Amino acid sequence: MSGIPHDHYEPKTGFEKWLHERLPIVALAYDTLMIPTPKNLNWWWIWGIVLAFALVLQIVTGVILVMHYVPHVDLAFASVEHIMRNVNGGHMLRYIHANGASLFFLAVYIHIFRGLFYGSYKAPREVTWIIGMLIYLAMMATGFLGYVLPWGQMSFWGATVITGLFGAIPFIGDSLQAWLLGGPAVDQAALNRFFSLHYLLPFVIAALVAVHIWAFHTTGNNNPAGVEVRRGSKAEAEKDTLPFWPYFVIKDLFALAVILVIFFAVVGFMPNYLGHPDNYIEANPLATPAHIVPEWYFLPFYAILRAFTADVWVVQAASFLTGGIIDAKFFGVIAMFGAIIVMALVPWLDTSRVRSGKYRPMFKWWFRLLVIDFLVLMWAGAMPAEPPYSDIALIGSAYWFAYFLVILPILGVIEKPKPMPATIEEDFVAQYPDAAE
Repeated sequence: MSGIPHDHYEPKTGFEKWLHERLPIVALAYDTLMIPTPKNLNWWWIWGIVLAFALVLQIVTGVILVMHYVPHVDLAFASVEHIMRNVNGGHMLRYIHANGASLFFLAVYIHIFRGLFYGSYKAPREVTWIIGMLIYLAMMATGFLGYVLPWGQMSFWGATVITGLFGAIPFIGDSLQAWLLGGPAVDQAALNRFFSLHYLLPFVIAALVAVHIWAFHTTGNNNPAGVEVRRGSKAEAEKDTLPFWPYFVIKDLFALAVILVIFFAVVGFMPNYLGHPDNYIEANPLATPAHIVPEWYFLPFYAILRAFTADVWVVQAASFLTGGIIDAKFFGVIAMFGAIIVMALVPWLDTSRVRSGKYRPMFKWWFRLLVIDFLVLMWAGAMPAEPPYSDIALIGSAYWFAYFLVILPILGVIEKPKPMPATIEEDFVAQYPDAAE
C-alpha cells in the first residue's frame, strides 16, 4: 500500500534471497497478506472474498462442464441433459455453476451499494471504481452468454431479444446485429460466438480483478468513517490499521463459511428456484414463450429498458428533436446502458466533500430510497410489460436517474453533515470502547 509505512518482506535464507532476486513472488504474497488495513472495517467489507471465491468457483466448474458440452444447435440441449444424467456429479456441477452466477451477482450488488453508501468511489479511488464497473459489465456479458448455452426456450428467445437491441441503433444497427450473430438470426454461428466468449470472459474478469486489487492496494482501503490512514510515521499508521493477516482473513473466512452453508443449501435443496421452467424445453424458433424474462440479476435494467415506450413524453420529445432517429426502442437501449453509465460516473456527480454516508443525514434517506427503487425495478422487470407494472418501472427509472444526476449534486451543496472523527483510531474507539488501551 503506497504511502503507508509498514514492514516489507525481507528474505532470510539463501534460497529465499535467490528466488527474491529472480521472482519476488513471496514478497508479493507477504505484502498482500500483511498489508495495513483500517481497523474499523465492518461486516459490509466481507463481500470481496465472496466475489473472489465465486470467480474461482465459476472458472473451475465452467472448465469441467465445457469438457462435456457440445456447442451445436442440434446437440447443445442434449449435451446439457447428458451432463445432468450421465456425467459423474454432473448435475451438482451444473447446479453449482448456475447458482454460482447468482451468488456472484448478489455479492457484487452488495459490494457496489456498500461502495455507494460509504463513498468508496471518491478521490483518490476513482480509477478503482471505474475498474470495478468494467468488471461488472464483463460479468453481465458473461452471465448473458452463459444463459444462452443450455439452448432452452428462454435461452434462445432471451438471446433473440437482447441481440435485437443492437438492431435498434440507427444506421448501423442491422449490420452490427448481423455481425454479432454471424448471420440474420440466432443460430449456429451465434452459439459458436457465445460459447467462445463465455469461456474467454471469466479470464478477462480475473485479470481486471487483479488490477482492481492492485488499485486499492495502491490507494489504500476505504473504511466506514471515510477518513484516511495517517501516513506521518509507522507508529501513527499502526494506530489506525491492523495487518490483513490474520485479523481480516479470519473474519472474511468465517463470513464466507456462513454464506457457503446457505449457498450449498440452495444448490442441494432448491437448485432451480432462481431459474425458469421454460429453459427445460429445447429451443424452438417457431414457438415464442408467453413471457420472456432474463435472469434475476438483469431484471432492474430490463425494467428500465421496457419502461420507455412510445407513449412516454420524454421519448416523444427525443424522437421529435432528432427527426425520428431516436424511437422508443432505441431510447430504451440508451436508458438501460445510461443507468449503468451514471453509476460509473458517480465520483464526479457526487459533490459532497464528506466521503462516508454515515455522517450525511439527508443522503441516508435518499440512498435508502435508491436501494428500495432497485428492488422495485427488479420486481417490475419480472412482471408483464403492461400497466400497472410498466408505470411502476417508469417511476423507478425516473428516480434512478434523478438520484445520480440531480439529487447527489444538489445534496453536496445543501446538506449539513454530522461531525466526523479525526482519525480511524478515534472512530474505532468510539465503536469499541473496551478495545482502547
